[in-house]
Amino acid sequence: MNGMLLVHREHFWGALEQLMQEHELIIDRPRGTAHPKYPDVIYPVDYGYLVGTHAMDGGGIDVWRGTGDCGIDGVVVTIDLLKKDSEIKILFKCLAEEKECILKLQNSGLMSAILVKRAF
Repeated sequence: MNGMLLVHREHFWGALEQLMQEHELIIDRPRGTAHPKYPDVIYPVDYGYLVGTHAMDGGGIDVWRGTGDCGIDGVVVTIDLLKKDSEIKILFKCLAEEKECILKLQNSGLMSAILVKRAF
């Protein structure tokens, strides 16, 4: 692997770790609750945001918090054709089956998503 790519990758994950350490995580959509605008959409994993950060939609950076113990283990990159935006959503302590549920939800309707896994 190209050494420069490795440096950039480590810098990226380190920056996400720093954001998680420096900003409070608020879970405003707990697992099992419905989306406020789309009641048929049920959150399969705790979902929230980092206070004091900014994402494309004007809110804080989104975080999916699972039930594992691995820390930040990936990001989901999304495109929402309805909102006409793209974002990343941090995966924090998410088990493999939780990631599958998240991807299924994020790839419904007019949304598309891919998973970028963190290599440890």
